[in-house]
Amino acid sequence: MSSLARLVDLGSFMKIRVLFFGMLKDVTGLAADQFDFSGTLTPGRVWELYAERFPRLTALKPHVRPALNHEFSNWDAAVSVGDELAFLPPVSGGSGLVSLVRDPIDVNALVARVLAASNGAVVTFEGLVRDNTGGRPTQFLEYDCYEPMALRMMEDLAADLRAKHAIGEIAIVHRLGRLAVGEASVVISVSAPHRKPAFDACFEAINRLKATVPIWKKEHFAGGEVWVEGEWGSHA
Repeated sequence: MSSLARLVDLGSFMKIRVLFFGMLKDVTGLAADQFDFSGTLTPGRVWELYAERFPRLTALKPHVRPALNHEFSNWDAAVSVGDELAFLPPVSGGSGLVSLVRDPIDVNALVARVLAASNGAVVTFEGLVRDNTGGRPTQFLEYDCYEPMALRMMEDLAADLRAKHAIGEIAIVHRLGRLAVGEASVVISVSAPHRKPAFDACFEAINRLKATVPIWKKEHFAGGEVWVEGEWGSHA
């Protein structure tokens, strides 16, 4: 039994899996952890137990969202045996038309997948790795992600945009891992009978993806590295 388990009041025996992402993974030195415990447990209590081991977590809590089994949760929700609990810092950003990849994105192939004879417009957004941030030269970027939850949220985002806008199809692909300057980190392509809904859906897609989907960006530069922080959007 881990030190965390011994801190919890005695009661029924349980086991959960805990995941850390982005800057939280650096603070704790853990990507995933598993421990046994007994008694009533909430995401808030789990956070407190880790904060006792890693005091830097205490100041970060107001900016973190817990997730239980790939769904956003509350700090006082009940944690059950076998649950997967993830702690998600603010985001900076599958199947078929929605996917996470580790190889360069083929933009032309993605555009071809949304085309149809009934569409008169295709709008494509490419998010590229800049060579600097605020004048500080960037060497490369690294993207981390809670993949099961990110894919689910990207699928939900695409479905919501299809229902909201008069579009034909939408494709969303995001890179993970290490990216060089000039490479595309995300590509969104939207087809529609007319240009306005295509532009509107593409613009909304990238803004919501960057604000709500659990993907984090670390910038590497000469002499250091830093996780790019943001704030949770209203859709989270």
